Amino acid sequence: MSDSVENKVVIREYNEDRDIKVVGKLERKCEIGSNKEVSIFTNMIGDPLSRIRFYPVHVMLVAELRENGELVGVVKGCIKCVGTRFGASFVRLGCILGLRVSPRHRRMGIGFELVKSVEEWLIGNGAHYTFLATEKNNVASTNLFTSKCNYMNFTSLVIFVQPASLPVKGLSQDIKIEKLQADQAIYLYNNKFKSKDMYPTDVDAILKEKLSIGTWVSYFKEEEWISLHNNERNEDIITKTPSSWAMFSIWNSCEAYKLHIRKSDRHPFRFFHATLSHARNKIFPCLKFPVCHHSLQKPFGFLFLFGLYGEGERIQELMKSIWSFASRLAENVKDCRVIISELGESDPLMEHVPQESSMSFINDLWYLKKVNGIADDSDEPVVMGQVKLDYPHEFLKGISGCWDNGNVTSLTFTKNCDTYGPFGCKEEGGIEFNFQTGDEPLFSGLHGSIDDRGLRTIGIYVNPEHARL
Repeated sequence: MSDSVENKVVIREYNEDRDIKVVGKLERKCEIGSNKEVSIFTNMIGDPLSRIRFYPVHVMLVAELRENGELVGVVKGCIKCVGTRFGASFVRLGCILGLRVSPRHRRMGIGFELVKSVEEWLIGNGAHYTFLATEKNNVASTNLFTSKCNYMNFTSLVIFVQPASLPVKGLSQDIKIEKLQADQAIYLYNNKFKSKDMYPTDVDAILKEKLSIGTWVSYFKEEEWISLHNNERNEDIITKTPSSWAMFSIWNSCEAYKLHIRKSDRHPFRFFHATLSHARNKIFPCLKFPVCHHSLQKPFGFLFLFGLYGEGERIQELMKSIWSFASRLAENVKDCRVIISELGESDPLMEHVPQESSMSFINDLWYLKKVNGIADDSDEPVVMGQVKLDYPHEFLKGISGCWDNGNVTSLTFTKNCDTYGPFGCKEEGGIEFNFQTGDEPLFSGLHGSIDDRGLRTIGIYVNPEHARL
């Protein structure tokens, strides 16, 4: 810890007896969204550990001022074993979440010290990688994670938020949604997840947790899925699937933690919808849905739609049926106001998510850092998420990065609308480069050289048809 921060702050483990109320107040101070008229935060139902208590190995650290004992920061960490399709059969992933620093004590290096401290704890408990996520437009967090903590952008995630109060469209008469037995769901997920870069190895525990409502499959009635009713051979479920089918699971998160919206007394509530519309890129902008404002001032819960997977040419129709089913289910869940789901940007199902006007989107960036040797000492690199362009609306306008000791160590791709990266880690003392072409679609391609140590050189081709003298 740097001398200036060390003299002012001590990082210690959370003590439930003395810290529970103080952490709750800190969470409310660090409310999601910077607009002062309306603020949104997560209500942990009196349990700040609710997001990590499910994991056997977990910790919460707090930052405390030495001079008066005031609690000014908090971070959570847990370890999860995940499978990979790379060299190692599994890795221990140290997850960092819930990083909060009191607004009055930011820009003092407290957030950096909290991240370092929880990293040390995770490494000491055997983590091979550390992982964290933040909103794409959170510049302060992305700078902290990439520039100071040396994380690389592993992939991007889109969070979907759908109000549960809107009229539910009826399910298609041609589609059947059938609930799976627990062992069937576990078998299906274990079979299909192995093609993912990383996948959970504790699917059975996830699906059997008390918050889990169940797992369902959706398919067309014209192709009866007979093997679903064979209680003796789960293997037949995979070998005899319909031509188009989808599966999904739902958690009832209402009892674990809730969302809570507060308005400032200085502003009339009539600005509520305009404020949230303006802040739709902030966390949970979904609260613009037309519900009585009295219900919004109380904590409310959500259903979490996860484990989405599908195959076949008619998957888009099945995805619509899934959202309709979840909305209908939410009607019977106490205090449920929204349905939340998430998909990686490169997930094939992304283009099939129903594009309802009431649905909001939150773009998250996932960051990863290798901190320990893998179980089998494999040096197989982690494959990062794809950079996808919606041409001609999106195009590359710049590539920047860092070159050090003969290798390209970091790359950032700049589009006309946003950026991807950095991929890799910027080395201190390295040579930075930056190719920029302005606001014209001039990029035609990339060239470079590689050897057994990695990417050695990189350059760009320019499209002569768009180039101007």
